[in-house]
Parts: sequence; structure tokens; C-alpha cells
Amino acid sequence: MKTAAEACSPTDPMQGIGSGGLQAPATGFRLLRDVKVMRTLGPGSVSSLLKIILDVTWYVLWVIIGFFALIGIAMLLLSFNTDIIDKIDIPDIGDLGQKGPVLAAGLFAGSLYFTGINLIVGNLRRIGQTLTAGDPFHPENIGRLRLIGLILAGLELGKWIFWGAVALLAPDVDRANGGWSLTTWFSVMVVFVLAEVFREGARLRGEAELTI
Repeated sequence: MKTAAEACSPTDPMQGIGSGGLQAPATGFRLLRDVKVMRTLGPGSVSSLLKIILDVTWYVLWVIIGFFALIGIAMLLLSFNTDIIDKIDIPDIGDLGQKGPVLAAGLFAGSLYFTGINLIVGNLRRIGQTLTAGDPFHPENIGRLRLIGLILAGLELGKWIFWGAVALLAPDVDRANGGWSLTTWFSVMVVFVLAEVFREGARLRGEAELTI
């Protein structure tokens, strides 16, 4: 004969029906709690999966950067060598002599833009390494986050300079993406705030290590 306390013990798969209705098993709550803790940091966690995604993105972006740079160099060389252009039987290729330098400049600007993005991805990869190792408040993550914020701001300023040059050199080109981006500057602010949060976390971790 079980007592009322034994009937509601955690070892029972169901805790019974109380005044508030049917209650979920206590073991289920413990399992969900353990899964959340295990999958946040460390090997085999969401952080490690994110690190893999960033690794793939990092290599893909380098391929894109190299492709843009090679095409830009090719257009620049062709624009200065009209004899080769005359031998190529492609419609409207003759305009390459006039438009080649402008197109090459656009491709080089694209390469620089993607290089900045890849620098951000590279720093996120290093932050992901510390998360996978279970050390999110590593002191070096502070500088990495600040660098990400500076690169984001630099990319936005570079975009303004690029579209300003386009407005002078090619006024007929649509400049729909050349305006103020509130989202980008908000992201810059968030990244710098996160850097300060990580700095405070690293400081508290250092104090805890000294106390131990």
C-alpha cells in the first residue's frame, strides 16, 4: 500500500492529477533541461554545428572573391588591348574598351566588400572555436567582436563612397541600394555592446579563477 508521498515521488512515471490538472512527468522536465545544457556549448552542440557552417561559408567566400578579382583583371586587360577585343565574336563586346575599366572597378569593389564580410566570418569562426571548447568568455573574443563592429561600419562607409563615385561617373545607373541603412548601424551598436558584455564576463571569470 503506497502512501500519498510515495505516489507523487519523482520515481513514479506520472505524478498524478492535482488540483491544477494533469502534470507532466518530472523525468521529462529533467531530460529537456539536460538536452538544453548539453546542446548549447561544447563538442557536438549547436555551437559546433554553427562552427561548421561558418567554416564552409569562409571557404566559399574566398572562392567568390578570387572569381571577382580574376574577372576584374581580365576585363581591365581586355579594355586596354583592343586587338583582342576585335577578334572576339561576341555581340556588344566592342563597348568593353569604354566600359571595361568601370566594370573592373565594380568587380574589385565587390571583391573588397566580400573580403570584409569574410573577415567578419573569420572572427566568428574563432569565436565559435571558443564556444565549442566551452569557453565563451575568452578574453580574445572581446577584440574579435570589436573588430567585427569596425568592419561592419567600414563596409557601410565604403558602400557610401562607392555609390557616390557611381553617381559621379555613371549618373544613369540605378542607386536603389546606396542609401542609409539603419539596420547596419544598429548591428554595429549591438556588436559593440556584446563586446562589453563579453569583457565583463571575462573579468568576472578572471576574478573567480583568482578566488579559487
